[in-house]
Amino acid sequence: MDWTRPINIYCERLDASFWAEPINAISNLAFILAAIWAARIAHQRAEPNPLIWLLIALAAVIGIGSFLFHTFANAWSALADVLPIWTFVALYVLVGINRIGHVRPRNILIGLGLVIAAAAVYSALGGNGTEPQAAAAPAPDRFNGSLQYLPAVIAFLAFVVVMQWRGHKMRHWALAGLLIFMLSLFFRTIDPAVCGSFPLGTHFLWHLLNGLMIGIVLQILLRSPRPPRPSA
Repeated sequence: MDWTRPINIYCERLDASFWAEPINAISNLAFILAAIWAARIAHQRAEPNPLIWLLIALAAVIGIGSFLFHTFANAWSALADVLPIWTFVALYVLVGINRIGHVRPRNILIGLGLVIAAAAVYSALGGNGTEPQAAAAPAPDRFNGSLQYLPAVIAFLAFVVVMQWRGHKMRHWALAGLLIFMLSLFFRTIDPAVCGSFPLGTHFLWHLLNGLMIGIVLQILLRSPRPPRPSA
């Protein structure tokens, strides 16, 4: 595989130069700001869970990886873009089950096995989301690769339903996060369709809204009651 092969799949990019997508690149600051917001609250609340601090770091890494992809725009930077995203999603699900659902860690390990199995099945059925970035000449896709985020939408929706059902104090934040995520997916999906009338494209809105969404979901963890320690 040629890891330096140039990739051009967004309206803003007109050539293979480093700074051909300035708005798409700079808009990744939204993820850095989300991480700073979360780190500030985590420090104030003396957050002891290292996995939550890891999620905060991953939020910043998402911004860095996406910046690399929208500047170098090649196969290796595409990998740097998607890996932090899916690492964040997987880790957030597990930490969220513990912090919000108060599920014991050993039961989470069982759930992790099920998640891995489901991901393997999804990938085997052709749901691998790296194809739009990795393929040299991807086939036309009416959803612009956004279907790769369907598992994240389902997981997010499940969290919202559970939090609403339990009357969790952060349930309104969760609903707001889901709506923002859906809106961001809309702007990601329509980017190729608006090139003719809006050459800048709408992918930068995906970054800005996703940065806000990640900031919100991190706040949900940080502001939720900590699970009780298991009795001896």
